[in-house]
Formats: sequence, structure tokens, C-alpha cells
Amino acid sequence: MELSNNGNGLKKAALVASDESKLARDKLHPAWLALIRYCSELQHGEIERLKIQDGLPTLAEVTTKKVRFG
Repeated sequence: MELSNNGNGLKKAALVASDESKLARDKLHPAWLALIRYCSELQHGEIERLKIQDGLPTLAEVTTKKVRFG
């Protein structure tokens, strides 16, 4: 991530990070992006079994979500 000393450092760093994120999305297969998005939305939980075929995630079997009280 680049930083700028011209007073716009945060704005420029955010733009560079955005470009890097877009580049990662362009390189990652949609199946990996879907798994990453699912994990992000799950926040807490477990994937007990993940099936991968030809280097790509194809199925998450038995996914449980933990709920803590207190």
C-alpha cells in the first residue's frame, strides 16, 4: 500500500488498496470469492468439511453457527 506525504495520504492509500482489492477479485476464481464472502458473513462458526475439486471449493458440508450468551 502506498502512502503519500502531500496531505492526501489516507485518500491515496485507500485508492491504492481499492485497486489492489479489484486486482485480487480479478485473479480469484468466483468459487473462492463466494467462499470468502460466506466466511465473512458467517463471522463466527465452523465449516466441518470443505470439498475441493480441481483446486476450487465446491461444497461446504455441515456448517454450524455458534451463539454465545453472556
